[in-house]
Amino acid sequence: MVHLIGVAAPMAQGVRSDPEGPDHRDIQVVERRTAMLVEMVVESVRVNLQTYQRVVVLKEKGADRYLPIWIGNNEADAIVMQLQKVQVPRPMTHDLLKSVIGELGARVTRVVVNDLAEDVFYARVALEIDGRQVEIDSRPSDAIALAVRVDAPIYAEESVLDKAAVALDGDAPAAEPEPAHEQPEPVREEELKKLSVFRDFINTLNLDDLEKQDK
Repeated sequence: MVHLIGVAAPMAQGVRSDPEGPDHRDIQVVERRTAMLVEMVVESVRVNLQTYQRVVVLKEKGADRYLPIWIGNNEADAIVMQLQKVQVPRPMTHDLLKSVIGELGARVTRVVVNDLAEDVFYARVALEIDGRQVEIDSRPSDAIALAVRVDAPIYAEESVLDKAAVALDGDAPAAEPEPAHEQPEPVREEELKKLSVFRDFINTLNLDDLEKQDK
């Protein structure tokens, strides 16, 4: 069993964890970032035994918060193959992307899971090129597959973790009381129904064995 962190983590059956492709937020030159970032590591790639969908589980570095994100089979294989150091005869898509970035004189400085909107996770890949900082819109799965190839740090914005992170029983931090003027709005019945689906989904992952692995 797991505790949900936050109350607005809708992931109903059939939703997309990744958008189909870059949108109007695709590329921008970074001037200033004020969002609070939390460093994450790839804990594992798992399979939901009910739907056979792949899930990448990010773990907060130095803590026991987990961020599960549904991803496609190809991206799951790309992440696992790199983590297991599997050699392939020809470069895969993310290997090609790594080579192109390097040949252009750029480097990946970090990737960030920066948003969760309408059941879709978003990410950005931060690049440094010719003294400029550039961010490119990405699906989290592609960003993570690239990050593990270039040893770039992976972050999640605190706002995303507030919505969708989970913690093991007994390890969830006690919530601090919020000032009266910052009390959250009551959760709507529709959100509670979605949250119930999300809780059922998380429980199928059997995250209890993660605690055993950490000890």
